[in-house]
Amino acid sequence: MKFMKLGSKPDQFQTDGDSIRYVATELATDMVVSVGDVKFYVHKFPLLSKSSHLQKLVATSSDDISEEIDIHDIPGGPAAFEICAKFCYGMVVTLNAYNVVAARCAAEYLEMYDTLEKGNLVYKIDVFLTSSIFRSTWKDSIIVLQTTKSLLPWSEELKIVSHCLDSIATRASVEPLRVDWSYSYNNRKTENGSDPHWKTGGVKKVPRDWWVEDLCELQIDLYKRVITTIRSKERVSEGVIGESLKAYALKRLPIFGNIQGGDIVKYKYLLDTIIWLLPKEKNCVSCSFLLKLLQASVVLESGETGRRELMRKIAEQLDEATAGDLLIRCPNGESTVCDVDLVRDLIERFVMMEHSDDDDFASEASKAKVARLVDGYLAEAARDSSLPLSKFVDLAEMVSGFPRSSHDGIYRAIDMYLKEHAGLSKSDKKRICRLMDCRKLSPEACSHAVQNERLPLRVVVQVLFFEQSRGAHDLPGPVRALLPRGSYGSSRSTTTNSDDDWEGNQTSEELKDLKGELASLRLRNNNVGGGNNNNVNNNGDDIIKSKKVKKVFSRLWSNKERQGENSSSDTTSESFASTSAEEKNEVAVKVKVLKPVQRK
Repeated sequence: MKFMKLGSKPDQFQTDGDSIRYVATELATDMVVSVGDVKFYVHKFPLLSKSSHLQKLVATSSDDISEEIDIHDIPGGPAAFEICAKFCYGMVVTLNAYNVVAARCAAEYLEMYDTLEKGNLVYKIDVFLTSSIFRSTWKDSIIVLQTTKSLLPWSEELKIVSHCLDSIATRASVEPLRVDWSYSYNNRKTENGSDPHWKTGGVKKVPRDWWVEDLCELQIDLYKRVITTIRSKERVSEGVIGESLKAYALKRLPIFGNIQGGDIVKYKYLLDTIIWLLPKEKNCVSCSFLLKLLQASVVLESGETGRRELMRKIAEQLDEATAGDLLIRCPNGESTVCDVDLVRDLIERFVMMEHSDDDDFASEASKAKVARLVDGYLAEAARDSSLPLSKFVDLAEMVSGFPRSSHDGIYRAIDMYLKEHAGLSKSDKKRICRLMDCRKLSPEACSHAVQNERLPLRVVVQVLFFEQSRGAHDLPGPVRALLPRGSYGSSRSTTTNSDDDWEGNQTSEELKDLKGELASLRLRNNNVGGGNNNNVNNNGDDIIKSKKVKKVFSRLWSNKERQGENSSSDTTSESFASTSAEEKNEVAVKVKVLKPVQRK
C-alpha cells in the first residue's frame, strides 16, 4: 500500500477521555474547535495561517473569551480534522488509501489552498492521489473508491470518484501480459493439483479475468459504475464481464441462504442491478448462472421486468442447462415442491424462439438437447407426490415433436411418476404412457419395461413385441410370422379399448409364457440342420411350444375381440391388441409350419 508522510515534528496531541483532544505544549491553547462530540483545544495561529474557513469563522464569532467555534459538518469528522490540524502544526501525519479521501475533503472544507500558503494540504494530497493512487496502484484505487461512499457529495464534487473509476477501468482493460501489480485471484486447480496459470519454467500466466475478485469488495452502486466504465472503454470482452458478474453475485447474493426481512429490499436492488448489467450478447454467461439468478428472483419476488429479461436470456441458451439447474423451488404457499409452471414458461419461450431467424438456435441438435433436458427434469420432478399428472403431461408434450434418438429418458420419468403416484387410475396410466415411443427404447430399457409391474399390461405387450421385432431378421420365418402386422412401424399406443382387456393375473402369466416360448423357438430353430440327433427328440417339444404360443396369442387377442374393437383409433400406430380375426387365422396356419421336418 502506498502512503505519504507529512511533517517532521512529533505528535503532541493528547486525549482526555473520549471527547477531548488537546495539544500538549508549554503555550496555553486559545481556541476550541467542536467537531461532533469531540472538542479540540488548539492554538489559533498555526490553524488560521493555513485555513481560510477557520479565519472566517473566528472573525464572525461572538465569543471573544474562549473563541469556541463549531464545525460539526466537516466531512470525515474528528479524525479528518485531526489530520488537518496536525499538518498545520507540522506534526508527522501519514496519508494512505484509507484516510486520504477524508483528509482531502476536510482540507477542501477548511479551504487549505495554496493561495493562503504555498504547498498547502490540498495541493499535497492532490499530488499524492495523482502520482501514486490513481497511477500506479490497483488495490489502493479500489480502497479509495470504497471510502468515497461515506464522503458524498464532497468526493463526487472533487472528482475523486470519477478519477478512481477511470483508474480502475484502465487497469482492468490492460492486456494480461502487461499486468505487473498484485491482485487477488482464487487460483483454479487442475486434476493433478497444479495451477493452470503457471507456465513451464515457473513464469505465471495472468488470467484474463484477474481483476474480478477484487471488484467483489465494492458496494453494488460503485460496482455498477465500475463495470459501466470498463464496458465504455470497449477493451474487455463481454465474456470476462460476465465472469465478473457471476463472481460478484455468488459472493454478494445469498441465492440459497435465508434472507432476513430487512434485507429483502437491498437484495432485490442488487439482483435487478446484476440483471441490468448482463451482457446483451448470447453465451457470455452460462445458462446455469442465469438459472441461479432466476431462482433468486423467485425467492425475492423481484420485479416482472427483470424476470422476463432473464427468462428470455435463459431460453436462448436452454440447451446448455442441466436438469439440476431447472429444479427451482416454488414460492411459499404453493402445493408443489418444484416450480413446474416456471419451467413450462421457459420451454414455451424456447419453442417460440424456434421460429426465429437464428439458424444456430433452431438446429436439430439444440432441440434434441432440450428434449433430453425435459426428460431429465421430469424424472426429478416426478418424485414430488403432489405434482399433478396434467402438468407432467403438458410439459412432456411441449417437446414431443423434438428429435430424440432414444426414449429411455421419458420412460425413466414415466416410471418414476408411476412409482410416486401409485394411486393413478388405469386411464391416467394409459395417458402418461402415450408419451413414450416403444420403438425408441434401448434393449436395456426394454428389458426393464417388460418386467415393470407399474406399467399397464398393454404397454408391456407393446414393448415385448417391439423388442422381438427389433431382432426379427434373426428370427426363423415361422416365428417372425407370429409378430402382429404393423408392429414394425407403430410407435405410441393410442388405441381406445379399455385397460381391463389387458389386466389380470392370468393374462400377465400368459405374457411371461409368450416371451419365454418365443425365445425358446428361436433357439430351437438355430439348431435345425446342424446334424444333431437331438433335433428328432425335440420335435415333440417344439410342437407343444408352438401350440402354447398360439394359445397365448389367441387368449390375448380374444380379450379384445370380446370388447368388439377391431382397430386402433390412432392412425399413427397399430397396437398388438388391434390384430384382426383374419390375422389370427393366418397365425394359426403359420404356427403349423413350426413343426420340424423329420430327417430321413
